[in-house]
Amino acid sequence: MTILTVTKESFEAISDLPGVVFIDCWAAWCPPCRAFKPVFEQAAADHPNVTFGSLNTEEEPELAAALGIASIPTVMAFRDGRLVFNQPGALRAGDFAQLIAAVQDLAMPEARAEDSGEDSV
Repeated sequence: MTILTVTKESFEAISDLPGVVFIDCWAAWCPPCRAFKPVFEQAAADHPNVTFGSLNTEEEPELAAALGIASIPTVMAFRDGRLVFNQPGALRAGDFAQLIAAVQDLAMPEARAEDSGEDSV
């Protein structure tokens, strides 16, 4: 299980990775963040085909501000470089597992066609 450290310098490279990427935005002083951490770590262990990243908002305040992180923890999900989920609040293990499955099951060609105004095939 590897959880990547997300910084201002690495954010774009990590969020643009192919497939599914989850980023946990947190701070050490935040009790809900501490409660969510083991859930996030277990999910990373259970889903080796998904990329997991950790953004410490205290160490990366400029990045957190640029991303509009106003409440922590915030979970962000990317699919093939596209932001598909961005919501504050700690998730329970079952809810996070459902979110991971939902992001993995997204029909991305249709979503891209909607963005561009093209008809999907």
